[in-house]
Amino acid sequence: MIDVAFLGTDVRPARTAVVIDVLRATSTITLALASGYERVLVAGSIDEARDLRTPQRTLAGEVGCARAPGFDLGNSPEETRDPRTPELVLATTNGAPAVVASTAVADEVIAASLLNLDAVLAHLAAADDVLLVCAGTDGRVSIEDVYVAGRLSAALDGPRSDGAQIAEAVAASYLSAADALAASAGAVGLRREGLESDIAFCAQESIVGVVPRLSSMIGTVAVLTEAERAVPSVIAGVAADRQDPM
Repeated sequence: MIDVAFLGTDVRPARTAVVIDVLRATSTITLALASGYERVLVAGSIDEARDLRTPQRTLAGEVGCARAPGFDLGNSPEETRDPRTPELVLATTNGAPAVVASTAVADEVIAASLLNLDAVLAHLAAADDVLLVCAGTDGRVSIEDVYVAGRLSAALDGPRSDGAQIAEAVAASYLSAADALAASAGAVGLRREGLESDIAFCAQESIVGVVPRLSSMIGTVAVLTEAERAVPSVIAGVAADRQDPM
């Protein structure tokens, strides 16, 4: 069964949970691993992320779209292009809590965005119980996450829940990913903070071959690493054949 949780708080047990926060957490996680970070530690709160700071970790996070006070990076994917340390710690308003919530109910948790759309589909080719988890925005359903869920659902084989069919209908109503992302409330917040370039960047499709996958937990912190790569990266500056050890 392919199902959709329209908010990160609405997760249910599933064999595979696919967390979607296209603007911007899952896009950032994906690009960070593609760029060379060995692990991304996803914390459920800003305070929890601060407690994880070490010389081997870079702190990234946002509050209301803006960079969290005292953090090294915000939540813009392109900020992760040049890794500073082996590990990235990420705390965000919507995506990070959705990842953490999914770890409690699913056998496998992966992160999806438009940046790794083809890679995620290849990873899910044999999956038979998939929950597409939309992070939402401040407790409300977000167009951009439902759009990506609909794109994934439409490309997967198997029976679909009503929620999955609704997501597919939403996706089909937009001519392009850029249109869907630009129409969202999340885009409004990014424009307010002068981060409009993140909208266009996150609307790019299948430019990296990385599928972030839950590898372990450190207490309540989710540790994501790169799953076995099924398709190459094509973005400039990210080696298509990079095979870093986990």
